[in-house]
Amino acid sequence: MSKQGQIEKDPREKYEKPPFDEPRQPPPASERQMDTKPDHGEQSYRGTGKLLGRKALITGGDSGIGRAVALAFAREGADVSFSFLSEEDDARETESLLEKEGHKVLSISGDLSSEPHCRRVIGETVKELGGLDILVNNAAFQMEHESMEELTIEEWDYTFKTNIYAMFFLCRAAWEHLEKGSSIINTTSVQAYQPSPKLLAYASTKGAIVTFTKSLSALGIKKGIRVNAVAPGPVWTPLIPATLGEDHVKQFGKSTQMGRPAQPAELAPTYVFLASDESRFVTGAVLDLTGGEMLP
Repeated sequence: MSKQGQIEKDPREKYEKPPFDEPRQPPPASERQMDTKPDHGEQSYRGTGKLLGRKALITGGDSGIGRAVALAFAREGADVSFSFLSEEDDARETESLLEKEGHKVLSISGDLSSEPHCRRVIGETVKELGGLDILVNNAAFQMEHESMEELTIEEWDYTFKTNIYAMFFLCRAAWEHLEKGSSIINTTSVQAYQPSPKLLAYASTKGAIVTFTKSLSALGIKKGIRVNAVAPGPVWTPLIPATLGEDHVKQFGKSTQMGRPAQPAELAPTYVFLASDESRFVTGAVLDLTGGEMLP
């Protein structure tokens, strides 16, 4: 309440008309170089101990959704390990944010399309944090193309290796370390249900993630491991100005029911819910965070 006794405006009203005139960056893009910075909940997220004592690994945790989830997990009491490709500046900034929360922090760079690297990420996380309770498969690659001819076999292969092969590599390596009560959370997308022809490879992998999640959840029940997915709609992250055309970036998210994209901070609480005991009866689910777009 304000001093006059009136309800204060939601600070997220600033999201309504963001200036999406972003300079194009080559992927992987740096959040530090963006003119319009995403909100990760630095000022807004308040933890209540939901993940106290847990050990979490988040892929793609240097920026965007991954950073917001990492920050929320740390503020909920978890030790956090995160992986990133090569964005050192963004990773150091994430590290700094997490270290302020007083828990263990580990960052690991490298390409998740490599199976040996995925095993390394799991091994180092377990060694440094003393175990693993939560695995968030969030890292992804996309690129927009106007035609089939533009989409090379090499890019198709890399997109699948980064978005779905890595998910399998990481889950397989983590499986022996996950005990009853553990949680795996996979980031899929509205693209799995409403695919854009310009994002053929990316949308195809996101559809595969939905099926992978539901199938793995049935295996996980036998060990007491819950496996769920989150399906965001448009979210303002460094991936957008790096992989979409200039006109698309300027109109990004305006076609949603809310008329804007989400901020990473608006998605993080759902990951916290799926990682915590509050969702102990939820597995094999895909939670849509699409700003009003109904998914089948």
